[in-house]
Amino acid sequence: MRPHPKPQAFPLDMLAVNRSSPEHLSRQLYHGLVAIIRSRALAPGSELPSTRALAAELGLGRNTIVSAYDQLVTEGYLANRQGARPVIVDLPDGPREAPAEEPPVPLRSPSRRGQQLLSQPCHHGRPGHVAFHPGMPDSQSFPFGVWGRLVARRASHGGETLFGTYDVTGHPALKEAIAGYLYSARGVRCRPEQIVVTTGAQAAFDLLARLLLDPGDTVWMEEPGYYGAKAAFSVAGAKILPIPVDQERGWRLDPPAPLPRLIYVTPACQHPLGITMRMEERLRLLDIAETANAWVIEDDFDGEYRFQGRPVPAIQSMDRSGRVIYVGTFAKLLFPALRLGFMVLPMELAGRIVNALSTTGQFAPLLLQAALADFITEGHMSRHLKRMRRIYAQRRQLFREIVAERLRDEITLSPAEAGIQVVGYLKEGIDDIKVSQAAAKRAINVSPLSKYFQNTAATQGLVLGYAACDAAQTRDGVERLAAAIRETLG
Repeated sequence: MRPHPKPQAFPLDMLAVNRSSPEHLSRQLYHGLVAIIRSRALAPGSELPSTRALAAELGLGRNTIVSAYDQLVTEGYLANRQGARPVIVDLPDGPREAPAEEPPVPLRSPSRRGQQLLSQPCHHGRPGHVAFHPGMPDSQSFPFGVWGRLVARRASHGGETLFGTYDVTGHPALKEAIAGYLYSARGVRCRPEQIVVTTGAQAAFDLLARLLLDPGDTVWMEEPGYYGAKAAFSVAGAKILPIPVDQERGWRLDPPAPLPRLIYVTPACQHPLGITMRMEERLRLLDIAETANAWVIEDDFDGEYRFQGRPVPAIQSMDRSGRVIYVGTFAKLLFPALRLGFMVLPMELAGRIVNALSTTGQFAPLLLQAALADFITEGHMSRHLKRMRRIYAQRRQLFREIVAERLRDEITLSPAEAGIQVVGYLKEGIDDIKVSQAAAKRAINVSPLSKYFQNTAATQGLVLGYAACDAAQTRDGVERLAAAIRETLG
């Protein structure tokens, strides 16, 4: 048995309380006692003074001492004994503090997957920097008054169904509304049970990458292409092979070896070029997917905004083998911070997806889903979309005119058919990374086109979102962008 320690004088001088401090007296006392115990000013096994004795010595209420002692017992610093004073527990020394002159021991690095996650590209704007954030809708035109009433109504009458972790795959009313909308607007054929509501399209890509890919699997992706999806597939361990895309020749679907496990495309509005996949390319894509027994992810992030003719039907509407997974988002239709997207899965996957969602925790708030269902079914979304198509068409034309007038020698805008962003190709010799950095100093938010390339030689250009800017913001933004380009050219 360990010998009982010799009695030691209690180091009362190490306990100081400041009655003018905002910190509660019991917390001050707790911190002082922890310092005594950890510094071993009292040996392990030593008794502390009784609560009455210490209260008298410090001029504090006994309840203050009891509160501090109880917390120390809870955390394992003290041990209570029946009918006796608490004693100090014999704790391990713990990690030693390095002397000041020694460099700290570096922490272990993240896993290889973690390092990949930390190294992926991203692009997030800043409040007020709407010119020319790619893909940013005009939040000022959104009917927030209507939206606020719908959310408040659901919050007041939602009952318990909206405030728990129920309906993990999505609120039934919203899934019903999405199914109806997709059929009428995009030709997507699905039942509500096939729809999974996600916290945005990126959450869908992350989940699909983990569900469908093993390390070393091959993914075909457009080049240039959406780096968010590419990041999700890369972190899952996939090998990315490019499908070259350009304005003149479209999608070059000459199968490289090996054949893919998954094909990712943005056919309605190619990201970032804004072109639309032709019918012969769509049929060719489905034929390749059949041959390879590959999944196809159809990302329809911006297909609602088309300025020549009607929006084209989704590839999913042509799929007969159940291999096309359709992914959509409300970020461009409504506002990005809503963080609501969805995917349409084959029934075989949809029936088991709840287990994967429960593991990731990637399910969206039911209150917002219910309000969005009302927003759709009561006609607010169709009215808003019709209005925004008119506004964006006007802003698109004005943006093109101002850029052609002010930057005709530096930028050539692509003839994009759809979407709320456009690519501006830079004159030879202008570095798009440097231009984007110079623009950021002037509160102009543009994305360098070279960032969308991974496997082939990058084209120098800027991805420019015009939708969130009114006429004055567009003119001012183009002037600032011109100044950024001048700075880059020296």
